[in-house]
Amino acid sequence: MTATPCATAVLKLLRNSVKALPLYDPGADPEQVARRSTHPLLKLSNNENPLGVAPAALAALEQLRARSYSRYPDPACQHLRRALGEHLDSDPERLIIGNGSENLLELLCLAFLDPADRVVTQSPCFGLHEIFPLMMAAQVVKVASNPDFSCNLDAWQTALATPTKMLLISNPSNPLGTIFDHQAFTRLIDSAPDDTLLVIDEAYYEFASADADFPDALRTLRNQSRPWIVLRTFSKAYGLAGLRVGYGIASDASLVQALDRVRTPYNINQAAQHAALAALGDPQHVQRSQAFAAQAREPLQRALIAAGLRVAPSRTNFLFIDTGVDALEVNRRLLDEAIIIKAWREPGYQSCIRMSLGQPADNLRFLEGLQRAVAALRCTSP
Repeated sequence: MTATPCATAVLKLLRNSVKALPLYDPGADPEQVARRSTHPLLKLSNNENPLGVAPAALAALEQLRARSYSRYPDPACQHLRRALGEHLDSDPERLIIGNGSENLLELLCLAFLDPADRVVTQSPCFGLHEIFPLMMAAQVVKVASNPDFSCNLDAWQTALATPTKMLLISNPSNPLGTIFDHQAFTRLIDSAPDDTLLVIDEAYYEFASADADFPDALRTLRNQSRPWIVLRTFSKAYGLAGLRVGYGIASDASLVQALDRVRTPYNINQAAQHAALAALGDPQHVQRSQAFAAQAREPLQRALIAAGLRVAPSRTNFLFIDTGVDALEVNRRLLDEAIIIKAWREPGYQSCIRMSLGQPADNLRFLEGLQRAVAALRCTSP
């Protein structure tokens, strides 16, 4: 297709670091998939909570409908920060609220990264852990997991032996679902240079927090003299993905103030603040979500392994599966059955997919569809 004069001008004006920036893949459009298929739609691509929104949040949103939306929301999210401060036994001044936790990832990169700064993260990784640093023209170094999806501590220590501006990890890992246990997490933090900003993405914290070998990042980091921030979200266990509310617990109020310099002032809308505050007071929904994920995960994981597939040992509400064949082809065949998952395209993981746990019937439908797709592709492989 021939570029228009306007498109040519836009390309010329773009920053060089943006020209080659990969697009984040949110997965297939459910409406398009539903329109082209006779099968009922099954969306297992974005790790959403199959139990839905926390009931307390739904009730709060119902009450909010009678209120006026004509005024701007609280730019400081004061009520939510105070409630989170009590919940976490933390000073509210050390808390920041984001339009989803990925908004806070973006703010961290905007505030702290200069061109050529070095960022160390894991592979495979959540796409925005790489995209946002690249947006700032930073150098991204990714540490691969072992073939069995476990942590390669020697590789991490080698990567962190070089001056590093930011260490960015997810625990539990997205997309693997695995964890850095107490020993690995402590060694990882101790290996980072003293002047490194530590960013711990705990979007799936609630699903692993009850496990004895899952480290309490806030407790581990509280004695660190360098800056750090732990990111969490209301999108997953609380079921508020559509409202976009994440939060960060920082080492010091000065880090929050730094992020406020690059934050749009009204980044959390009124409904989102209201719902998150109510959801925080509904621990029963989180407990149900935790139990549901654990009960759904184990039998599906066993069935996948019995089918001859490699599966990362997840502690979350999703599974990362090595199909042994081209993941894009697996994805295409599943889309033909209106089953939406995510095909991973990171180098070294092009045969892997990530699927979100659903209701038992949904998980069975996915399993049967995946087995059909893999069997057909194995038959056609040279």
